[in-house]
Amino acid sequence: MAKILTITNQKGGVGKTTTAVNLAASLAATKKRVLMIDLDPQGNATMGSGADKHQLEASIYEVLTDQIAAGDALISGLPSGYDLIGANGDLTAAEVELLQLPRREFRLKMALRPLQDAYDFILIDNPPSLNLLTVNALAASHGVIIPMQCEYYALEGISALVGTIDKINKRLNPRLKIEGILRTMFDPRMSLTKDVSDHLVDYFGDRVYRTVIPRNVRLAEAPSHGMPALQYDKNSRGALAYLALAGELIRRTDQERAGANVTAEQED
Repeated sequence: MAKILTITNQKGGVGKTTTAVNLAASLAATKKRVLMIDLDPQGNATMGSGADKHQLEASIYEVLTDQIAAGDALISGLPSGYDLIGANGDLTAAEVELLQLPRREFRLKMALRPLQDAYDFILIDNPPSLNLLTVNALAASHGVIIPMQCEYYALEGISALVGTIDKINKRLNPRLKIEGILRTMFDPRMSLTKDVSDHLVDYFGDRVYRTVIPRNVRLAEAPSHGMPALQYDKNSRGALAYLALAGELIRRTDQERAGANVTAEQED
């Protein structure tokens, strides 16, 4: 069964979509079966995956509003190596329409159920705000990956996000947890970067990924070519960093599953 991960931060410009696209491509490069869900009306993850958001025959909007099944919105065979359910401006209407639908917070969770056995990982890219779309992503997920820059205001923003995740855990999704904190646009030459990084490790411990994502021009250029950095320049520092992150995520996931199996055997 797929591990479903939401990639989110209520603060914009932290590398959220960059992380979603490049982590998906890196997981696919390790032969994992990966599905990306673009849940942002801007459709940046769709474009960065190599699909044209203006030419989508079906999108996550139709899935959430029960017009089609999730499997009918899949885009396969992309050079990025993973499957995609894309998004575009149509999704802006979804939030209003969702308010009128039953179990509005669980529309995405219900839609993804038939697909879970077909993938190892399902990654969800979100808008940089807490709205009903983000709530759907959190209600459907096992964990949250939080990309953040090591700057002062980011510390304030992450405390609010942690509070939101805690509320969702208590009210809608008891399995939800913080999967990991990812330090992005990392510049070790700046003293503030090191100070904030140290604060994160002190507070979150091993939930902070050892992998850091450096400032890298190739990561910034790749979306304009409609591809992840791994396809654009596989030897770039950014591409190699996301490959390392994929390896770290896979190891953590394998350890969690091994631990769960041991616990289940002990209970039996």
